[in-house]
Amino acid sequence: MRMIFVNLPVRDVARSREFFAALGFGFNDEYSNEEVLCVEIEDNIYAMLLEEKPFKGFINGEIADPATTEVLTCVTTESPDEVDALVTRALAAGGKPWKPTFSEGPMYGGSFQDPDGHVWELMAMRAEADATA
Repeated sequence: MRMIFVNLPVRDVARSREFFAALGFGFNDEYSNEEVLCVEIEDNIYAMLLEEKPFKGFINGEIADPATTEVLTCVTTESPDEVDALVTRALAAGGKPWKPTFSEGPMYGGSFQDPDGHVWELMAMRAEADATA
């Protein structure tokens, strides 16, 4: 079985825990401590949020500024309503708006920046028949 771990630097793990808990995500405490937070996105998909010191142990060079948008992390949802709800909760929990919500063909998407500036996209993939309705 394959697993995906998206590793992102954060300034404050406790703040990140509050933010992602407000969005309804769970955590794997076996892989978390005061400097590292394992956010459970879905079965076998995790976001590892690491404070600067442990994150630097995994990279060569310097930590990139999230404002440069080096990566877009996209998570699918069950419906457009879930996209809207997650964006609303993210903004209420201290996230920032990113791009406007859009509907294009079978895709409905929204996005936000977390408190550290990382971009999270949310995408509902509708059946083609639903998209044309």
